[in-house]
Amino acid sequence: MTTQVTTMEALQKELDRLNRTPALSATVDKVDKIIEMLTSVKDQIVQSGMDTHVASMAITKTQNPIKSTFEKINDDLKGVTATQRKLGKMLDKHFPLKDLPSEHDAMADQEPLINRAISMHLLREGQFSVASTFIEETGDAASLEHVNAVIEGQEQANTSDNYDDEPMDEDDEDDEDQDEEEEEEEDEDEDEDEEEEEEDEDEVMSPLEGVLATGSGFQQLQSLSSLQSHELEAKFSQMYTILQDIKSKNLLSAIEWARSNSVELEARGSNLEFELSRLQYVWLFKGPAVNGLPDNEFNGTAGALLYARQNFWRFGNRYTGEIQQLANAQIYAPNLPESPYWKTFATETAFADVASSFTREFCSLLGLSAESPLHVAVTAGALALPLLIKYQQATRAKGTEWTTTNELAFETPLPERMLYHSIFVCPVSKEQTTETNPPMMIPCGHVLAKETLQRLLKGTRFKCPYCPAEGLEKDARRIMI
Repeated sequence: MTTQVTTMEALQKELDRLNRTPALSATVDKVDKIIEMLTSVKDQIVQSGMDTHVASMAITKTQNPIKSTFEKINDDLKGVTATQRKLGKMLDKHFPLKDLPSEHDAMADQEPLINRAISMHLLREGQFSVASTFIEETGDAASLEHVNAVIEGQEQANTSDNYDDEPMDEDDEDDEDQDEEEEEEEDEDEDEDEEEEEEDEDEVMSPLEGVLATGSGFQQLQSLSSLQSHELEAKFSQMYTILQDIKSKNLLSAIEWARSNSVELEARGSNLEFELSRLQYVWLFKGPAVNGLPDNEFNGTAGALLYARQNFWRFGNRYTGEIQQLANAQIYAPNLPESPYWKTFATETAFADVASSFTREFCSLLGLSAESPLHVAVTAGALALPLLIKYQQATRAKGTEWTTTNELAFETPLPERMLYHSIFVCPVSKEQTTETNPPMMIPCGHVLAKETLQRLLKGTRFKCPYCPAEGLEKDARRIMI
């Protein structure tokens, strides 16, 4: 720890020295001055009709000023360059380049998933054109051809079903008798085809559903071509449009979206719709002097009360207490900052908070996490990388190696927001449970790893290692933590 403090102090001194160096804005002014002098000499020579005597005199007069100015510029640059060079040497000394651990590349065979994560990140960030270009350049060609073939096939089928009858030519009338004989032979086959078509019409599938209905549907979904859905891009475009409105303190589009998805939000236990309506009430309550909205009956305390009467009835059963607080605040309108409700009407961070909640709920309804998985993975990897490098250096020095491929030999300290679930360690074997060795709850309530339970079996029965209870193997249940 002492070494780290000393290192940071030395770096801070170099940074302070760099900050004390003269700004280069004065140097830029000197360069502009040289340009002005050269331009003036040029104009004098042109006006003299290219007189050699005038040209020689003008150049001679400006030679010394230009030379001295150049010397001042070089002196300024030398001082800054020397300080930057010292800082660079200090960084190289205390933070030398180290080889990244590459012995076990867990993502070497996961390129499609990596490309998909990058594409999803670009879409989530609103970089739609960049995402489209990335998908085109790195997409799974075979999967893309398969999707296009399915879509093209359905379009052709729709075209053939909707063709128009054309008038017959005279030549066609001559062949009509022969065609009738062939049609009679095909009647039986057509009857069978009609029965099959009737069965197919019972369930109409979209092109994408047709892809997913194939045996490789999951692989198709994992590929980049599945991201080429205009619907997905439209969803994210809608999200960013609404976020821009929230940033501009316009909540109407967000409230409209929340109401159109109120059933799904209610099923999730979300309070987004009420939070948006509550903030709209507060924003109207502030009045035109704060919210900048028109000064009419729909703004101010009267407008807020009218808005509450029109919209808060839908939240009466669930948010009665909150609605009563908002209504009681009408009494303290002349001196709201000194009232008990001043925290409820504070809007410094309210719009940013509701924007974060909206993003989280919007992504959840799309089946996505609130944060970009790529951002989370890169951040967690950056936190773990220094420890991994230090561990590998220690194992190489001792000639040892960690052989377990599905876990690290040390714990990575992650922030609380990156801890998604608990980890269970079997109290008997002291092993961390995995997908192949999950935690199992036995009838007495104790939890063991599956492999531990298998070792305790005597036939189909076992005895709990922590209590006198006995049980059957079939009574053990896997638990999800």
